[in-house]
Amino acid sequence: MENLKNRSDFLRAARANKQGTAGLMLQGRKRAPDECDQDLIRIGFTCSKKIGNAVARNRAKRRMREIARELVPELGRAGWDYVLIGRPKATIDRDFDALRGDLRYALRKVHSPKPPQK
Repeated sequence: MENLKNRSDFLRAARANKQGTAGLMLQGRKRAPDECDQDLIRIGFTCSKKIGNAVARNRAKRRMREIARELVPELGRAGWDYVLIGRPKATIDRDFDALRGDLRYALRKVHSPKPPQK
């Protein structure tokens, strides 16, 4: 796993598949074959000022990093970029097991094929 650092990577993920849950928002996209190493899973974390001050934002990101460290290696897919976005109040106050379940659900939904649009 590698961290996303460039704003352009975050913006590309924002245009891809999204899945919101009570505790967080997940954005995921399959990288193009000509982009960086296809065997890597890249992940980024972000929280807006709606979460609170810097201490609160850092706490929310620490919680998201921990659940991502546990779940993304087994449920994520190589060649994908993921961005986890904290939700105001929910990411910090939500039970850790529920937050883990939120990420598990979001990963499953982001990877599921979309039905054809009518």
